[in-house]
Amino acid sequence: MSHGIGKGKVAALVAGAAVVGAGVGLLYSPQTGEETRRQVRNYATQYAKKMRVEAAKLGGSVKSGIDRAMEYGKGALPKREKVSTAAAA
Repeated sequence: MSHGIGKGKVAALVAGAAVVGAGVGLLYSPQTGEETRRQVRNYATQYAKKMRVEAAKLGGSVKSGIDRAMEYGKGALPKREKVSTAAAA
């Protein structure tokens, strides 16, 4: 039931490791500041695109889960009977 949370933690770990690895790689690379900035900009653009895709997937998954919970909840609640105003008086 909570397998989605595990995937999220793994994705966050991988993303964090990628960011740290990229940062260390840039610090030790023998290139000009302009080249480094261009690489950082390209990496950030690519990463942002990937994160948008993942966020859209996660949003769809959350919406699906909420929809299922709502349907389950509707079935779990007892149905109310309508009371006519004449019978109530």
